[in-house]
Amino acid sequence: MVKPDLTLAVPDLAGKLAVVTGANSGLGFGLAKRLAAADADVVLAIRSRAKGEAAIEEIRREVPAAKLGIKQVDLASLESVAALGEELTAEGRPIDILINNAGVMTPPQRQVTSDGFELQFGANHLGHFALTGHLLPLLGAATSSRVVTVSSIAATQPKLTFDDPNAQHGYKAMHSYGIAKLAQLMFAVELDRRSRLGGWGLMSNAAHPGLAKTNLLSGASYGRNSPTLQARLTRLTWRLLPFLWLDVDEGIKPTLYAAVSPDAQGAEYYGPRGFYETAGGGVTVREFANGGKSVLFFTEG
Repeated sequence: MVKPDLTLAVPDLAGKLAVVTGANSGLGFGLAKRLAAADADVVLAIRSRAKGEAAIEEIRREVPAAKLGIKQVDLASLESVAALGEELTAEGRPIDILINNAGVMTPPQRQVTSDGFELQFGANHLGHFALTGHLLPLLGAATSSRVVTVSSIAATQPKLTFDDPNAQHGYKAMHSYGIAKLAQLMFAVELDRRSRLGGWGLMSNAAHPGLAKTNLLSGASYGRNSPTLQARLTRLTWRLLPFLWLDVDEGIKPTLYAAVSPDAQGAEYYGPRGFYETAGGGVTVREFANGGKSVLFFTEG
């Protein structure tokens, strides 16, 4: 069912607190900037304070009054995640929006977190799973809080199972990435179900950006300073097949909609609907007009 009359609009977020992981670059940076422009207080939950300070300086060039702060966290360390949870809990401010955005994508060789999990599964899924758990009291203390978990079209790969999530019996980079992203999607749906059953007062949904031009795809990852062959080929397709790729300002729209739109629903999955976008199961297509330009999203219930 197509709905051409809906509008993607960011409401006034004055007084709201948003926490965005991986907010110093890529989609996280774009989300932090848009939320700050709507007058939200935004916490950049990131690994590098120096990169966070550079991101804040860049955002304030466009949004001079942006209310931004940095909290350091390494999602590949459950100890670091717990420390962030304790720090925010001690501050005691309710969290209105949590965007589980940060990610690691396809390191060429198998790597593990400080806790011994395959890096993509450990950082992308388990780190965010643990962070959300630590922050549940603060999310529950807010009015109508939301948790948005960023998944990927990689979650639709065939033959994904959880028989070996740590890739101990053979590592295929994109396959492991897909497992992690499928786990994140399942987590988002289950969190919403449990919130409804338990009366926690939070909405959980998920989104994906389609194919977006970010550092994640250009080769920047944990401990990786130079792009892989795959990353170099990806950058080549940005130039040769530009219609396949979204700029960051477009790629953030599904997540932004999930996080702030009054029309967004729990346990739904938002993403761009266009060439090379994939989705499993039944989908409802919604069209949102944005500044006279049509943007298509799908929801998967």
